Amino acid sequence: MNDIIKEIEQEQLKENVADFAIGDTVKVYGKIKEGNRERIQVFEGTVIKRQGGSNRETFTVRKNSNGVGVEKTWPLHSPNVEKIEVVRRGKVRRAKLFYLRQRSGKSAKVKELIR
Repeated sequence: MNDIIKEIEQEQLKENVADFAIGDTVKVYGKIKEGNRERIQVFEGTVIKRQGGSNRETFTVRKNSNGVGVEKTWPLHSPNVEKIEVVRRGKVRRAKLFYLRQRSGKSAKVKELIR
């Protein structure tokens, strides 16, 4: 029974997933359906968490829009996520960056990782 579930999950995984980590600034190209039309909308922000595994893996991206913090959680292997583009790498020492929710301005920035 367990092997059957694993086999089904393997079929649903995407072949090429962008290599990104917590603290990175990413652009997520998501498909949006409006009536009978479909378009791609870009959501750019900092990755504050990644959780789950296999085809259930999700990641949360946070950005400030007109002074209001907006967070969106995306399934990593969803067909609605067209692609993920890493804009810049972040240098962080935590797995979850929830402390960014209370910060604003310069203190809400994540240092850039120079490789």
